[in-house]
Amino acid sequence: MPWELDNERPIYLQLMERIQKDIISGVYQPGDKLPSVRELALEASVNPNTMQKALSELERNGLVYAQRTSGRFITKDVAVLENLKVTLATEHTQLFIENMKQLGFHEKEITELVQQALKGDSTWKNC
Repeated sequence: MPWELDNERPIYLQLMERIQKDIISGVYQPGDKLPSVRELALEASVNPNTMQKALSELERNGLVYAQRTSGRFITKDVAVLENLKVTLATEHTQLFIENMKQLGFHEKEITELVQQALKGDSTWKNC
């Protein structure tokens, strides 16, 4: 999947988010070796220093660890990965609810819409 970056937010944060999503979605498994900074920077079309900053932040957060001469690896700590997954899901859910309320939907209507979407029903039936 191509790296879609915008100039509205710091690039290193967007890189961190993308790598986090790749880890949570299973692109990278616990213990997997990440590509080198240069390889990732080339793939994302960013400066290697920017990618280095993103990876250093992920390392500081405990999601990635470095082995001196071998590179960077995804943590094997399943609790850290599960916590990240729940945190990201909560953020997305809260943003979704906020956006739906801004559209004028009430909690009951939001719940109904989500239930219909989970069933594959895209038609809106007013509550």
